[in-house]
Amino acid sequence: MTTSALTPSQHATDNDVDILRTVPARYARLAEELGKRIIGQEETIRDLFVALAVQGHVLMIGVPGLAKTLLVRSLAEILDLPFQRIQFTPDLMPSDITGTEIIDETEPGKRAFRFVPGPVFASLLLADEINRTPPKTQAALLEAMQERHVTVAGQTYALPTPFFVLATQNPIEQEGTYPLPEAQLDRFMFNLRIDYPSRADEVRILMETTSTNDTSLQTVWTGHEMIALQHAVRRIPVVQSVAEYAVSLVQATRPSDNSAPDFVKRYLQWGAGPRASQYLALAGKAFAALEGRFNVAKEDIRRSAKLVLRHRLITNYRAEADNETADTIIDRLLQSIK
Repeated sequence: MTTSALTPSQHATDNDVDILRTVPARYARLAEELGKRIIGQEETIRDLFVALAVQGHVLMIGVPGLAKTLLVRSLAEILDLPFQRIQFTPDLMPSDITGTEIIDETEPGKRAFRFVPGPVFASLLLADEINRTPPKTQAALLEAMQERHVTVAGQTYALPTPFFVLATQNPIEQEGTYPLPEAQLDRFMFNLRIDYPSRADEVRILMETTSTNDTSLQTVWTGHEMIALQHAVRRIPVVQSVAEYAVSLVQATRPSDNSAPDFVKRYLQWGAGPRASQYLALAGKAFAALEGRFNVAKEDIRRSAKLVLRHRLITNYRAEADNETADTIIDRLLQSIK
């Protein structure tokens, strides 16, 4: 991996470069603050920050009790962002997310409709157990996640800036759930798999969560600073060879593509679309900024591959029979594409 110093470029202003220079140290502060409440989960914290640095939404999959909700709530506190949590249930309606119009008396004898915003009007939205609500309600988030506005009764309302959706899923209990359609999954930049803590971390969790300690967190970034960071990160350049590598990796996931290896044609029904290439590049920029670099290396693309691709690959029955998963197929792709 190249490790050139962070230097001004024709693509970035002096202010952008100044912002990017501060990223490694400020992220270290953010991780330290989160560490007061969240034990372990260092990679998860890093990956969440990478997505937020480029305005990406994140789907987190893990069993109950792994502090997913606490992590998101704490992150909102450290970034000083308005936070809302929606518990998705089978009877949740789209208006419970976006908001609704009510009849309001404007003056004596006169009435008019007034829009009451729903919880989606927050900078950081936690969609808890998103697959427990029917597709009609899931779709209420589609416009918000992609267009960053919602439409109610023919009127369009802009969402706050910045705006992030962090959704959770329970991988165990599938009874009474509604799998997310591919169009919805494609709106998520990353798919994070959150695993059990190590033995040492679990002992620390037990000791600290069964005491009376109440830890307060300090703000590290504000909402306005996050917007400036997002603009600065997007100005990090991607050289032609790295862009071609990212596209080659994505195209190789498509069974109908001539560049797809035999194992892809054998085990996948569908591969990733062009949005995956864009997200690989954006993630690469954020990973570079975290390491104080002003260039995206192929290694940045590789470390983003599973996060970006695992929920965009649809395996077939042969893959299940041979114990092949999206992750194992991505590992094989990373070895085969040089």
